[in-house]
Amino acid sequence: MKETDKVELKKSTGEWKEIIETISSFANTDGGKIYVGVSPSGKVLGVDIGKNTIEDLTNKIITNTEPQIYPKISIGKIDNKEVILVGVKNASGEIVLAFGRPYKRVGKSTVRMSKNEYERMILEKHKEELRFDIQVYESANFTDIDTQKLKEFVKSAKNERGLDIPINTPPKEALMRLGLLKENKLTNSSLLLFGKEPQKFFIQAEVKCVRFKGTDVTQTIIDMKEVGGNLIDQVIEVEKFIFNNISLTSWIEDGKIQRQEKWEYPPKAMREALVNAICHRDYRLTSKAQVRIFNDRIEFWNPGKLPEGWTVEKLKQKHESKPFNPLIAKAFLWIKYIEEVGTGTNKIIQWCKEWELPEPDFEFTGTSMVVTLRKSKLTEEYLGSLNLSEQELKIISHIIANKKITSGEIQKMFNVTRDTSNRYLKRLLDLGLIDRKGSGRFIYYVLKVK
Repeated sequence: MKETDKVELKKSTGEWKEIIETISSFANTDGGKIYVGVSPSGKVLGVDIGKNTIEDLTNKIITNTEPQIYPKISIGKIDNKEVILVGVKNASGEIVLAFGRPYKRVGKSTVRMSKNEYERMILEKHKEELRFDIQVYESANFTDIDTQKLKEFVKSAKNERGLDIPINTPPKEALMRLGLLKENKLTNSSLLLFGKEPQKFFIQAEVKCVRFKGTDVTQTIIDMKEVGGNLIDQVIEVEKFIFNNISLTSWIEDGKIQRQEKWEYPPKAMREALVNAICHRDYRLTSKAQVRIFNDRIEFWNPGKLPEGWTVEKLKQKHESKPFNPLIAKAFLWIKYIEEVGTGTNKIIQWCKEWELPEPDFEFTGTSMVVTLRKSKLTEEYLGSLNLSEQELKIISHIIANKKITSGEIQKMFNVTRDTSNRYLKRLLDLGLIDRKGSGRFIYYVLKVK
């Protein structure tokens, strides 16, 4: 017999303090067994078991553990010598203290937990009841719920994902079946999702939208709006603000009758970043979610932090779904505002690449997560700083619209010679704006700068 992560050997009941510490360590990890009457080397010594030996050990364990442990103690024989076996189960979410201190099992050793680890375990144990979205708002009542909005949600969720709640279900029952009541009372989530005036309860539950002139927050504000109301309506209203403050490019392509149109940023990526900022933010913080629009980018600010142990790099990789507000996330899932699979950030990256934009930035400021979608580097300001000629600017515009251009097309466009056309192309090549592709008669030019 030897000691393992689940087996502890003690020479006698005289080591009862160490036995109790080991019980704490086993209860706080995966459980285990303590053999009393066996030396640490595995030699069976046996125990003199008197009339009160087991009762005395049991009482010491119960008295000095918190919450109290009632161990399974039995007497057995090994090599014809009596030993005491103490069986300990995992405490199932409880943190067991021995003499007021927490212990854990590390390999074959019983180790006292650090203060930070103990506090983290306490928070983990109570995280469900501490979650903001599931907490009851005591002073709210059912007259604070917009029953028409709730009914519209149920109808939409039935159409989108087959929600099994009849449209004419009474509001209280509908909220209960959606998991938005606790002890028959309104939760914070129910007020944020379907409240008539959510900001009466949570003044910070708004999205501040700002359109700046230029590329810096110190420059002139062209448009600004603070969007309130329930969270579902916020998505709709903020999207309206965004589309009113970004450009829609249009052009005619050869061989196509209809005019082609394209927003500056992929609408799906903007919707995903916006929904994340509203759905996954920390509503305990006093700051508001923000959407900042600049000449060269759009930023989505989400007050809060990443899940424990995550980095922004993890957002770019495959990862699980860990919503900060699971009840709100579930509601958004029912109406297809999100997918509960942890692929949102990966899709934002994919959609930007498909839009031929730079990869989006993910940044944690210490108090907020910021997702930034950037335009092509070829903004008016950037091109203007290069002192391009009118012809060179038109060549760039042609490539943006048609993906490529040839020297022959430039000659026809400006009615110039091949040498003049190649001079335009050489300057754009030297500036690093375009790349040369193909060979011989099939040479063409594409954008190099995203």
